[in-house]
Amino acid sequence: MSIIMYTKEGCPWCDEVRALLEEKKVSFEERECRNNKQYFDELVAKSGQSLTPTLDIDGYILADTDAAAVADYFKQKGVEGFQ
Repeated sequence: MSIIMYTKEGCPWCDEVRALLEEKKVSFEERECRNNKQYFDELVAKSGQSLTPTLDIDGYILADTDAAAVADYFKQKGVEGFQ
């Protein structure tokens, strides 16, 4: 599973999603987009909006999400550790 998490420095929801993924030992690539125009442009192109955290999970976009929604998504997909 390939996961890209678009974040912005200082975003408390980003911190919660990052903590959840780290706690569950889910591998992900973090792209901080407040200070990186390329990552910001990717975020907007993929999701049609500029809010974070936004996750790209194998091409499926969870835009402007939170830890509960991410956990629910992984639970629905049967990802180990989220049952």
